[in-house]
Amino acid sequence: MAPITTRIAEGFRRSRNARLFGLLSPGAFWLLVFFTVPLLFMLLISFVEKGRAGGVKVPLQVTAESYLQFFNACSSEFSGPDCNPLLYINIFANSARIALIVTALCLALGYPLAYFISRQSVRSRNILLLLVMIPFWTNFLVRTYALKQVLAESGLFNTFLLDLRLVNQPLELLFNETGVLLGLVYGYLPFAVLPLYASIEKFDFSLMEAAADLGANNRRAFWRIMLPMTLPGVVAALVLVFVPVVGAFVTPDIMSGGKVEMIGTLIARQFGSSRNWPFGSAMSFIMMLLVLVGVVYYLRSGSKEERAL
Repeated sequence: MAPITTRIAEGFRRSRNARLFGLLSPGAFWLLVFFTVPLLFMLLISFVEKGRAGGVKVPLQVTAESYLQFFNACSSEFSGPDCNPLLYINIFANSARIALIVTALCLALGYPLAYFISRQSVRSRNILLLLVMIPFWTNFLVRTYALKQVLAESGLFNTFLLDLRLVNQPLELLFNETGVLLGLVYGYLPFAVLPLYASIEKFDFSLMEAAADLGANNRRAFWRIMLPMTLPGVVAALVLVFVPVVGAFVTPDIMSGGKVEMIGTLIARQFGSSRNWPFGSAMSFIMMLLVLVGVVYYLRSGSKEERAL
């Protein structure tokens, strides 16, 4: 009987594996064709020379010049007495700084909003979530241009402040870093609200009442109970906001008029007006690697702290 039982179990296992393979095959095929292959193609381009008229030089010649150019800008055609060898590294550091500020603002604004939505009735909750997701129904570029009109010197926001005599002259909210921050927070705030809501909505609020019965005030109960238990939503919101913001190029280009340089705008220019595809590909992979290392380090450190709690 043992061999028959073993064969039956083996048959069930193979059938389950076959069904699992059938379910995963479409997604795996999509990722392979539309993600992995283009990524490998860009990796190849990053190791070849730039063509005289742009693009890549044919026949292909393997070189690491594009990567060396990123870490030493003065090793390229931009060399000169006023050249800054850390030019591109400083641009990436500035992009990471702006992304961290935007992420912090989205978390600070999104957490109270997600908490408020989670405490409403089911009907009101669904309506509020719909309002949060409505921006996704409109093209991101259109929304950015609309915000630019609102924040202009003669736009709706400045006109409102002037009419109420809260300011004596229009605020400079465009063509600077402030405009970039406002545009990025406006664009990516829903990416923080939704995972935060999903985590807070599952939280057992009776634990807060128990903490109050034991003498903890609201602030202490939040930091010691609610925040640690909703930390997965905070981490998800952080990743969903930080990763796309650090490589953003549409919002910085529109809201700053090209005055605020970020790594995304620099990469977009390499594939556009500069036509330096190898350097653009190399910068893309360097940015992807640095962001990946930072996110993995943060997630691993966060999981260790969560286990410690």
